[in-house]
Amino acid sequence: MTAALTRCMDEDTERMRVLAAETGEDALRKFAALMAWVVTEPGHLLAEYELYLLAAREPKLRESTDRWMAALADFARQHTDDPVRVEMLVGLVDGLLLQALLRDEPPTAARFEAVLRTALGFPST
Repeated sequence: MTAALTRCMDEDTERMRVLAAETGEDALRKFAALMAWVVTEPGHLLAEYELYLLAAREPKLRESTDRWMAALADFARQHTDDPVRVEMLVGLVDGLLLQALLRDEPPTAARFEAVLRTALGFPST
């Protein structure tokens, strides 16, 4: 079970690493679209949060979750040099995705983009 959960997390980490290599507002839009897609696949996202809970209890399982958070931080650093904004984005993304699982209608890509823009200090569109 742990291997399957880790694979889900690692797939999203790789997607995030690809996005982290990009700069500009197009990368931000792509990330928002990825977030919107992920919440339409609740099984995948639930697997990742199951791994989070397991890793909270078993530190040896944290390699995959650490890679995910590092990829998020790398993405944020492409858009801001403020370490507080970087830390905020890492926590914010996980919180937004978790809360999306609890909604009958999850946020759209446009809504995710608006939140990401604000968190990273981009001007509103």
